[in-house]
Amino acid sequence: MLNKGLILLMLTTVLAPSISWGKDAKCIIKQGGTIAYSGSCAFMPRRDGSFTVRNNENTTIVPSVTNISVDITSSGIAEVRGLTIYGNNSRRGTATRSKKDPACWKGQEFEISAY
Repeated sequence: MLNKGLILLMLTTVLAPSISWGKDAKCIIKQGGTIAYSGSCAFMPRRDGSFTVRNNENTTIVPSVTNISVDITSSGIAEVRGLTIYGNNSRRGTATRSKKDPACWKGQEFEISAY
């Protein structure tokens, strides 16, 4: 007879891929002025307007990066990090909110927009 913990683990393993992670959105990510990703993404809002995005396909959203987090540090300023496939929370740099398109955050070598 299976114990309750093992049954819960089995159900979580089977059902987890079908559980939604955030809201559907469209993401455009540029690196060095070139579009690195444009397409469907999962948008997870957090406190104070901060958010995290990831590819809806559960693959990388840009090479070697699974999730990108935009953490607002002050009005119009954010710290951007990427969670790598190796589990490292890699700092991408500071970004400012676009005055033309408030869905976009621009750093020195990247831009992330989530609609």
